[in-house]
Amino acid sequence: MKAIQLTKADFLKRVVDYENSPSEWNYLGDKPAIIDFYADWCGPCKQVGPILEELAEEYEGKLYIYKINTDVEQELAGAFGIQSIPTLLFVPLNEQPQMAMGALPKSTLKDVITNVLSVK
Repeated sequence: MKAIQLTKADFLKRVVDYENSPSEWNYLGDKPAIIDFYADWCGPCKQVGPILEELAEEYEGKLYIYKINTDVEQELAGAFGIQSIPTLLFVPLNEQPQMAMGALPKSTLKDVITNVLSVK
């Protein structure tokens, strides 16, 4: 499995419909997720991208890894207050999401997958 590119329409169906429930986080997925807000021109984003692809394969069937190009989906990036990239949104199944900015190493991402997203 590869990381999945999302448009705003996909996000509203797969992650959260923030337009109809702007004050409530109601995750629509059936597995935890990592959402990568990135841009093609961003150097640190290019470092994180291959790591996320590896993790998508490693955790196939247990976790979704989504990618959102902030240059294309500016409204979506704005809705989540994305001010620097890469920004990663960690989405557990039954808890509030957590956000991290910057190019995180694979070891840190694996710790988050285990400890925040509860994926073994």
